[in-house]
Amino acid sequence: MVAEQGSSRPELSDRPELSDRPELVEATDEQIDDAVNYADPMALRGLLYQLTGDESVAATKIEAVPGYVGGNLSFGLTDPADIALLRARAATFLKAHRDSGAGPIGPGPLERLPHSLALAGGVEALPEEDVELWVEELSLDPWARGLNWEEPPAPDVLEEFSVIVIGSGMGGLNAAAQLLHAGISFTVLEKNSGVGGTWFENRYPGARVDSPSRAYTHILGVEFDTPSPWCSQAENQRYFDWFADRFGVREHIQFDTEVTTVTWHEDTATWEVEAKGPQGRQVLRANAVISAVGLLSRPSLPRITGMDEFAGPSFHTARWPGGLDVSGRRVAVIGTGCSGVQLVPELAKLAGHVTVFQRTPQWLFGHDGYLSPFPEQVHWLDRNLPYHAHFMRFRTNWLLGPYLSGPLREIDPEFEDPFARSAVNKQIRDERVAFIRNKLASRPDLVEKMIPPHPPFSARPVQVDNSYNMYDAIMRDDVTLVTEGIERITPTGIRTVDGADHEVDVIVYATGFRANECLWPMEVLGRAGQSVHDLWSKDGPRAYLGTMLPGFPNLFLIYGPNMNPYGGLGVVNHQEMATRLLLDCLKELLLTGKRTVEVTEEAYWRYNDQLDERERFKIYKDPRANSYYRNDHGRSVTNCPFPGNEMWHRLRRPNYDDLIVR
Repeated sequence: MVAEQGSSRPELSDRPELSDRPELVEATDEQIDDAVNYADPMALRGLLYQLTGDESVAATKIEAVPGYVGGNLSFGLTDPADIALLRARAATFLKAHRDSGAGPIGPGPLERLPHSLALAGGVEALPEEDVELWVEELSLDPWARGLNWEEPPAPDVLEEFSVIVIGSGMGGLNAAAQLLHAGISFTVLEKNSGVGGTWFENRYPGARVDSPSRAYTHILGVEFDTPSPWCSQAENQRYFDWFADRFGVREHIQFDTEVTTVTWHEDTATWEVEAKGPQGRQVLRANAVISAVGLLSRPSLPRITGMDEFAGPSFHTARWPGGLDVSGRRVAVIGTGCSGVQLVPELAKLAGHVTVFQRTPQWLFGHDGYLSPFPEQVHWLDRNLPYHAHFMRFRTNWLLGPYLSGPLREIDPEFEDPFARSAVNKQIRDERVAFIRNKLASRPDLVEKMIPPHPPFSARPVQVDNSYNMYDAIMRDDVTLVTEGIERITPTGIRTVDGADHEVDVIVYATGFRANECLWPMEVLGRAGQSVHDLWSKDGPRAYLGTMLPGFPNLFLIYGPNMNPYGGLGVVNHQEMATRLLLDCLKELLLTGKRTVEVTEEAYWRYNDQLDERERFKIYKDPRANSYYRNDHGRSVTNCPFPGNEMWHRLRRPNYDDLIVR
C-alpha cells in the first residue's frame, strides 16, 4: 500500500517532476552511451522496469554475489549480456526522452512499484508487510514521514501551540522541516554557531561518513547532488547547510544557544527551557520539547596523569583548531577508534612525524573508492535519467537493510569458536585477518598488533579505503605505532608503562564520545520534579521506542536510548520514523484539545524487557569488546537490537493503549 486511504497527498503518478532537463536535450548519443555504462545494473533493472514495464528487463538473471557489508551475500547481475541489455535499454529510453523534448515525466504506475523494487533489490518479491517501508525509502513522496492533515485544526489552535527543538543536526533539521510543513510553531536551539551537529564539530583531517552517502540523507534530501559514495566532513556539512536553506528552517534557529535545564510545569502543561546564549541566560516556554541531541555530541577525554602539564597544543578530534599547521611537527594521536583510524592516514601526509598510541585495534572493512568522488557520469545520470537518484537510494538502503545486514550480527549460541560468535562471523573474521596480513605483508611484526581480540561487530566496524588506510599509514617511516599503555603525560610528551618517553609537539585525543550519557549535561525535570537521570539510575538510559519517557509528558527524543541501528537501515531512517511518531502524537493533542501525551510505566518497561531479551543474542554483547556499544552495566544504551523493518512497524503510528493522553 503506497498511501493511506483518505490521504490528502496527490497520487504520485500524477505528480510531474519539478523541472525539465535542458542538459539532456543537448546530449549526444555518445554522451548518453557513455553515461549509462556507469549505472548500477541492479538499480537500472528496477528503474527501467518501473518506467517502461519492459519484461525483457525483468527477465534478466541474477546470482548471489558479495554485498556491501563484509561477508554477506546479495543478488546481482553477473551475465555481461544481461548487463549490456539493461544499458542498451537505458540508452534507448534516454535518447527517446531527449528527442521528445525531455519534459516532465511521472514515475510510472504505482501498482508496479513493489515488483520494480524487488527487481532492484534482487529478490522475487518484497515482504508484503514491508512494501510501504521500501516505497517510503524510494522518496517519491518526500513528505511520507511527516504530518499530513486530513483536516487541519483551526488556525488559532495552531498559533497557540509551540515546540522547542534542541539541536540542529540530522534529526533536528528534519524535525524542523516537518514542523514547518505541518504549520506548527517551533524554535530550534543550537549550541553551535551553525547547523550540522557532529559534522559541524568534527573537522579533523580525514573525517568522513561511515555509511554510504545515498543512505545518509533524508527522504526530503533525495534531490541533493551527493558528490561521493562516502562523503567527507565538508560534503556532509554542505548537505546540512543546503537542507537548512532548502526547507526554510535556518531562520527558526537560535545559534550559540546551549540548553542547560528543561523543567515541566504541571499547572500550565508546558515545558520551561533555560538556555545560555549570546545575551546570557534566557528562558523559553513551549507545549512540547523535541530532543535532537546527537549520540556523538559530547567528547570523551581520558583521565591520564599530567594532561594539564603538556606544554604544547592538546585537544580532542572534535575540537580540531582552525588553521592548525602541523607541517614538520611531531604529533601524537591517542586512540584508534573510528576517528583515529580516519585521522592517522591523512595526518601522516601533513605532519613531520605521527606517533599512534593504540589500546585496542579495530576491525577495518575496506572498500574500493571509499575516498573517491562519483565519476561525473553518475552525476549526469542523477540529473538526467528520471528517478535514478531515487532507485540508487533504494538500492543502497536495501544492501544495508535488515534482511542482509541484520543476520551478520547475531550470536549463534550453538556455535563454538574461540574468536567468533557464528559461522558467518567466523567467515568475516577470517576475511578481515587475511586483509590485515595482506596489507602488512612487508611488516609481519605489526600483524598481531592489528588483529582485534574481539569478534567483528562487537564494536563499531570501521570503513576504510582498500588502497590507503591505517595499515598503510603505520608502515610509513614517519609513523610509529605504540601499543604499550600510557603511564602519564609529561610537559614534552607521553611516557609509556615501559618507561619510554615519546617527545611530541602536539597531542590529539581520538578518544570518542560520551555516547552512553544520554541528554547529559542537560538537567531534565519531569512530573513532580523527577530528574531524567534518576529515572535512568538503575542501569543507564532507556526509553519507550527510543522516544518517550514515563513521567515526562510531551517530551520526545529523536535519537534516544537504543536508537542507533545495529544491522538494518541507518540513523536517518530511525530518526525519520521517530519524528513521524511524535508528530502523530502532537496531531492527537491539536485535534482533540487535550494537553499532554506520555507513555505508561507499564508499556515503558514491557518494551525494554523485550529489548533486553532481543539484545542477548547480539554480537555487541561479547565482553571482549571495550567500546560505547556496552555501558558499565553490560547492556547497550545506544544500539537498537530490533531490525529496521520491525522498528518501522513499531513506530508507524502511536499505540494509544501504551500512552496516556490527558
